[in-house]
Amino acid sequence: MLKLLSILWNSFRMALQELRVNKLRTFLSLFGITIGIFCIIGVLATVDSLERKVQNDIKSLGSNTIYIDKWNYGGGSDNPWWKYLKRPNMKFEELRIIKAKSEMASFAAFFVSNSVNLNYEDNVLSNIGLYGVTNDFNSIQTIEVNNGRYLNESDFTRGSPVGVIGNKVAEELYGSAEKAVGKEISFDGRRLYITGVIKKQGQSLIGGFDYDQCMIVPYRYFASIYNPDNNNPYIMVQGKDKIASSALADELTGVMRQLRKLSPAQEDNFTCNDVAQFSAQVNGFFGQVTAGGWAIAGLSLVVGAFGVANIMFVTVRERTSQIGLKKAIGAKRSTILTEFLLESAFLCILGGLIGLTLVWLLSLLLSTVLPFPIFIAPNIVILGLSICIILGVLAGIIPASIAAKMDPVVAIRTK
Repeated sequence: MLKLLSILWNSFRMALQELRVNKLRTFLSLFGITIGIFCIIGVLATVDSLERKVQNDIKSLGSNTIYIDKWNYGGGSDNPWWKYLKRPNMKFEELRIIKAKSEMASFAAFFVSNSVNLNYEDNVLSNIGLYGVTNDFNSIQTIEVNNGRYLNESDFTRGSPVGVIGNKVAEELYGSAEKAVGKEISFDGRRLYITGVIKKQGQSLIGGFDYDQCMIVPYRYFASIYNPDNNNPYIMVQGKDKIASSALADELTGVMRQLRKLSPAQEDNFTCNDVAQFSAQVNGFFGQVTAGGWAIAGLSLVVGAFGVANIMFVTVRERTSQIGLKKAIGAKRSTILTEFLLESAFLCILGGLIGLTLVWLLSLLLSTVLPFPIFIAPNIVILGLSICIILGVLAGIIPASIAAKMDPVVAIRTK
């Protein structure tokens, strides 16, 4: 054990000495490793952070949830957009039948939306999302009200003129979330009272619900003002625990076909959009981006490995007499081989640490600009250091083998 620690210390000391004595040569040779690690860690950290943000945004749409709509959210070339446009809109009455006939559904909600201008005294906010929802909406979506309360059963049953607003709406119209609760708000000549303010959510990268800039009202109140058919109606259905979303989608497809009295020969005039499929598509996309990052970084790493190999060849030549002396006093081939391999690995680790430091500094800068924080996960750091060690061993294997096989007599006489 002491011998191994001695070899490790000597190798580390030699690597630092090489860096100190030949600063420019060593830096230029390690630059490829630094750039390679910077590229791969930078790409992995950015892609991982972005994927985490997008997956969280997808989860915010509802876990194990199916969106029944006339539109296919995934696109596709089977039907052109005008064919989807001709499909009938979802009806509020269909929600009741789905609840009654679906055995896999846990919650189901009807959703409509419109864009309105909100007014309070002299303050006006334009293009704010007005969401008309039924009482199961809050069970499917994670809506946390920090101030006041969410809509209750009585509000939904009566279609009361009340609503909850987003944090940004509250701050811009009333100055703070606390001041907004209980106040009056108006739009399109209508007035309602604010029962609560939604906790700040942050910007979503996939669209969906913008809870920071919205107002949620009971569906019956919404329908008393606007025609639901003209306001993007759809039904959200969340499956019971341990029910696969694909199984829920199949069941809902059967229920909807029966409800709309479609014959076996007729195609669906609706789409059961599965949120889980969006998540799988995201995984595939980011997998391709990561592969591209590996390809770019791989070229730099190969160049860096040749640079480290060049350092080790020069180092073996400069220390030939020292190697001969060590072998003359009893050093084994394996000891010489291990020392040079460890020194090569340490040099690569130094280059990798410089690359990691650059990535960390860049992540701090980007986190202030991008709508999501850049997080360097521990497993990515471990991967980067592992790559450095492997490259160091591969780059140093030939020079180390040459050093280990030297004849001590010939090596001592070499100047």
